[in-house]
Amino acid sequence: MLVRIGTSFYTLRLRLLGLALVVALLLAGASSMFYTVDAEFQGVVLRFGRYHKTVEPGLRARVPFGVDRVYRVPVRRQLKQEFGFATPGATNPYQSTSASEQDLERSMVTGDLNAATVEWVVQFRVTDPRMFLFQFRDPAEALRDLSESVMREVVGDRTVDEVITVGRQEIESDALDRLKVMVEQYHLGFSIDQLQLKNVNPPAPVQPSFNEVNQAQQEREKAINVASGEYNKTVPRARGEAQEKISTAEGYAIRRINEAEGDANRFQAVFAEYSKAPAVTRQRLYLETLGELLPRLKGKVVLDEAARQVLPLLQLTPEKPPP
Repeated sequence: MLVRIGTSFYTLRLRLLGLALVVALLLAGASSMFYTVDAEFQGVVLRFGRYHKTVEPGLRARVPFGVDRVYRVPVRRQLKQEFGFATPGATNPYQSTSASEQDLERSMVTGDLNAATVEWVVQFRVTDPRMFLFQFRDPAEALRDLSESVMREVVGDRTVDEVITVGRQEIESDALDRLKVMVEQYHLGFSIDQLQLKNVNPPAPVQPSFNEVNQAQQEREKAINVASGEYNKTVPRARGEAQEKISTAEGYAIRRINEAEGDANRFQAVFAEYSKAPAVTRQRLYLETLGELLPRLKGKVVLDEAARQVLPLLQLTPEKPPP
């Protein structure tokens, strides 16, 4: 009797333990069945280690107990990689490298065999989560290697003056185009948004000399600009004065020509009339001339040719009384 009771109690305990184990497994499965994908991410679902599907943000369900595994990829966030420097507090482990690696990244040789330190930033987005996860073992590190290779190639095609001064925008554009082509060829799952140069300087030992040369060039440009300003101010004024004198001379010449032509035409008209009646014309000219001259004379004396007296004088203007 005691043996039978003990066996029944032992069987009951095994059943309760099995039931508790089943309940625990169901609770664990229920808790791992649901998951959430944030708004900036997409979820890549693997079933038994093979790609199954890509899901959008929201609350999702999966097969529990490790059958389905979910990798969240930030597809709606702009990422960046820094070369030659590091921003403190970065959360992306691939955003920058160690200090020793940074020195190697920014040290470059230009096309004219001069040294330069170049710092730049690459901004990109993940466009294909599946390709990003499975095309390369480490796509972010591959992107760093491609970016550095492209920048060294672009810098090596230009002189040190172009790299440090006038060629920055061209370098950015050329490097961006080349990097986009290489990312598409390697199927990294990225889209390159921007490549921007930061600090571009000569090496530290020659930095003071370069600053002096740069300052001299700036002073040269300033002197050229001042001289150009004086030239633009003086030359137009001189040209204006010369044009004014030319216009005045031309006006005077035209006036003299017109006056001469008028006098010639008037003389010809008078000569034509004189040819018709010489005596009358001579008498008219004589009277007109006297009419112009006599009012200008202060005193007038009229002599009669027939008079033979001692004082053949007719006083026409009275003398003024003495003061």
